[in-house]
Amino acid sequence: MHLLVRWLLAPLARLLYRPDVHGADNVPRHGPVIIASNHRAAVDTAVIALTAGRPVSFLGKAEYFVGQSLKGRALAAFLSALGYVPVDRTNAKAGLAALHAARTVLEADGAFAIYPEGTRSLDGRLHRGHTGVATLALDTGAVVVPVALVGTERVQPVGARFPRLRRVTVRYGEPLDFSRYDGLGGSNVIRRAVTDEIMYAIASLSEQEYVDKYHQRPAA
Repeated sequence: MHLLVRWLLAPLARLLYRPDVHGADNVPRHGPVIIASNHRAAVDTAVIALTAGRPVSFLGKAEYFVGQSLKGRALAAFLSALGYVPVDRTNAKAGLAALHAARTVLEADGAFAIYPEGTRSLDGRLHRGHTGVATLALDTGAVVVPVALVGTERVQPVGARFPRLRRVTVRYGEPLDFSRYDGLGGSNVIRRAVTDEIMYAIASLSEQEYVDKYHQRPAA
């Protein structure tokens, strides 16, 4: 399945959508790296996977990986090929499980992508980031590459079941090195400062309006 995604589906997607990619060379080809992106649409993960220039891991709901039917096993294999790491998000320790899964990838010198806002932005603005991204960077020593995705919300607007043919722009910023904070990862103030620096870098790349408060989805 991995070869199918890499050699057939990925080139086909790039041919159809022709993403306008800037700064992909900023993603280190080796060693641990955190790719921190804004989040506009469900297709964002696929866009990063297709343009980062190296395999990237993402968090995925554990229930997507447990189906025993042919369809369930095919879905699990496809998501694994895309780089998804299963995490149980239904219990009280979901946040810790997510950090553990991400840390495992980074400690193996892998690349891990995260959306610091925590959820898709429904108003088009860039919202305050959660400090999990800082925790990972400070605990593992990984550099952080800020990323801006522009136009993915037109590919798959909220409520749309299938992607549309729209061109997107991807901007990879210069890696951010937080080694100056070695040994200070336990400080809430430092984690907040690191997260804010990452969010400001994303805002500069995306040209979105920045809102210094967490994004809240409307009540159902």
